[in-house]
Amino acid sequence: MNRLGAAVVIGTLLTVLVPVTAAEAAPERGRSGAAACTADTGPYQWQLERYLGRKADGRQSVADCEAIRRFQAKHEVRPANGYANLWTYRMMLVAQAGKNPNKAGKCPVRRFKVVCVDMNRQLLWVQRGRKVLFGPVPMRTGRDGRETRRGWHRIYMKRKIFFSSLYNNAPMPYSQFFDRGQALHGTPHDLYNGGGSAGCVNLRLPDAKRLWTLLKVRNWVYVWGTKPGTVRGDRADLG
Repeated sequence: MNRLGAAVVIGTLLTVLVPVTAAEAAPERGRSGAAACTADTGPYQWQLERYLGRKADGRQSVADCEAIRRFQAKHEVRPANGYANLWTYRMMLVAQAGKNPNKAGKCPVRRFKVVCVDMNRQLLWVQRGRKVLFGPVPMRTGRDGRETRRGWHRIYMKRKIFFSSLYNNAPMPYSQFFDRGQALHGTPHDLYNGGGSAGCVNLRLPDAKRLWTLLKVRNWVYVWGTKPGTVRGDRADLG
């Protein structure tokens, strides 16, 4: 076969083979046109399944994955890949609390503003009477041995820019101190890494900024419950 003939044959083969190869390399698409949902079973699988009205068997299916992924996209969880991780679970608790986070009545109803710090669900909101003024938003309280102190507290100092002298100059933006160095403040780091703070109430930066504008010195903070993963707590539990 001469060179011209060989070139024609090779060109014909490429014309036939390249589309097939490209088709094989393309990700599988679901009926909606989105990439197929292939995430494994997550650590909060059955909780998400139950909340989303799926069969709560704790085993991931394609339909479960797609439902979780839609929830993640709606609540800005990244990546929205259908994996039931801690971030997704925390946002599920926020959605579950909805407009009535104090349905169980754990946070005292008063005529003045109260910052409600629910360590059981790791949620924070602000209420005056029965009206919710802020939140609920996710938060992170103290780890085992460094628990956030329970009970009534009062904001005694506010610092928009603050660095911890105890913890290697860790940034504590929008700090609002309420009890012996413990503060409500933002964190630039991952809020959902499964650990805990050194006693402060950590918030996402946008939430910390909004809370900063809402509160003043002498506003009240009420803390109750136990952070998941801790076994000890301040015995002065008023919650």
